[in-house]
Order: sequence, then C-alpha cells, then structure tokens
Amino acid sequence: MRPRSMTGFGRGETTADDRTWIAEVRTVNHRYLDQRVQLPRPFAGLEERVKKLVARHQDRGRVEVSLQVRGEALSETVLNVNMDLARQYYDCLARLGEEFDLSNGNGRSPVGLSHMLTLRDLITQEEQRPDLDREWPLARQALSRALAECDQMRSVEGQALKEELLGRLDRFARILETIEAKIPEILFQRQNELRQRIEKLLGSMDIDPMRLAQETAIMADKCDVTEETVRLHSHIDQFRHFLELDEPVGRRLDFLLQEFLREVNTLASKISNSEIAHLSVEMKNEIEKLREQIQNIE
Repeated sequence: MRPRSMTGFGRGETTADDRTWIAEVRTVNHRYLDQRVQLPRPFAGLEERVKKLVARHQDRGRVEVSLQVRGEALSETVLNVNMDLARQYYDCLARLGEEFDLSNGNGRSPVGLSHMLTLRDLITQEEQRPDLDREWPLARQALSRALAECDQMRSVEGQALKEELLGRLDRFARILETIEAKIPEILFQRQNELRQRIEKLLGSMDIDPMRLAQETAIMADKCDVTEETVRLHSHIDQFRHFLELDEPVGRRLDFLLQEFLREVNTLASKISNSEIAHLSVEMKNEIEKLREQIQNIE
C-alpha cells in the first residue's frame, strides 16, 4: 500500500543447473528515477531488461542494482591460434635460418615450438558469449525477489512516514483553527483603534457615522482572510486524500505544500498582528517539517 518510502534494500537468489544468480537492490530518494545497474561484463546486454523490470516497481528514486552469477553460466575463455600468422612467422624464421646458416647441424629447420611461442598475437584469448535469453529468466527471478523485498521495506517505512505526516498536518490544522477563532476579536480591536484614531485627529468635530462605517468596512475587507483559510482547509483535505491513494504522490504533495506556504504568507501579510505573526511562524515551521518528510515519499 502507498505511500511508500524511496529508501529500501532487497536481496534475491535463484539457483538452477549448477549456477546461481544473486540480485541486490538499494534505493534512496531522488527527484526522478535514476537507475544504476551493475552486471558481469559478459551479461551487459541484460541492462535494458533489468531497467524495465525495475521501472515497474519504482516511480522515482535512485536505484542501485547489482546482479552476480556463479557457476556454469559464467563465460569461458577459449584460446585460438592464428594459423595464417603462424605460417608467415614460420616462413620468416626459416628464411632467416637459411640465410644465416642457423641450422642445428642435423639438416633440420632451426625453427621450433619454443621459438613460435615467443611470438606475439599467435595465440589469442576469446570469451564465449553467454546465451542471454537462456539466462534472463533466472536473473529476472532473482531480481524480482530482491525488488519484492525492497518494496516491503519501503512500504513499512512509508506507513511510518504517513503517520508522521498526518500528525504534522493535524498540528497545522489546529494552528489554523486558532487563527480563525482570533480573527473576529482582532477585527473588533481594529475598529476600536480606528475610531479612537479618528476621534483624536478630529478632536471635537462630529464624526459622520456613515463615513466611519465605510472606513471600517474597507479595513475589514483588507483584513479578510476567509479566502485564505478556506483554501488552506481545502489543501489539508487534499493532502490527506493523497496519502490514501495507492499510487506515487510525492511530487503532488511537494507541490501542494508550496500552495500551503503561499496562503500562509498571504494570511500573515493581511493581518498585521504579533500573535497572528507568531502563529504563522509555527505554521511555516510545520510546513517545513512536512516538506522534509515528503522528500522521501515516492
């Protein structure tokens, strides 16, 4: 079940026909899917098949895959003799023997096997290429087991991350509710402050109640954060909804937190109040902690 962490480890092993494939998978967080595959050199042709299988299990993250094989599946080294080159070497050595009278005294050619073995490129090594189609089913089985074990570890950690995120989200929601409860009182205080300021400026002059009402309405409109609080409640609900989806949600959660921060900044700028400013800082702190956690959510 989602969400899953991007950090995990898994190991798988498959044995058949006196050969064993061993797979290990390590995953850490990354913005995109970044695969690094290590294969025995003769089996480098399996890399694309490995990456396709990994991509079915992982949407993003850095994935390090190591595949090893032991036994008969290992490539064998075959020695080959370059007979054409050997004949040319022999003819050249024989001509040198005749030209400089280098025979061994019994009329036979001075060219022997020991001379030929010292010459370069006569004997070459060639690795027999393995049958990749034959080996892939075994390698795939080992890799699938490693990926399944890694997925299990990622799911367990993902559940722990989910609980942490929900706890942080509840804390954020409580701070928002505290702000909403304080807004009417703050607006009432602002109205009184405005009335007192006007009375002080005008002295004994009569105050037009309509004019005062207009100024109060303008001030209230400037301080109205209803739109921001409604959006924040919507974002909170959406965040919880994403955590229940059985699909990768890390990128969406990251984007959603940017919207959280945007609304909190707007709210704090509209209400110039020390207590609200303090609560806004607490909200930003919770957003930052949420962001740290979702960096490891797939």
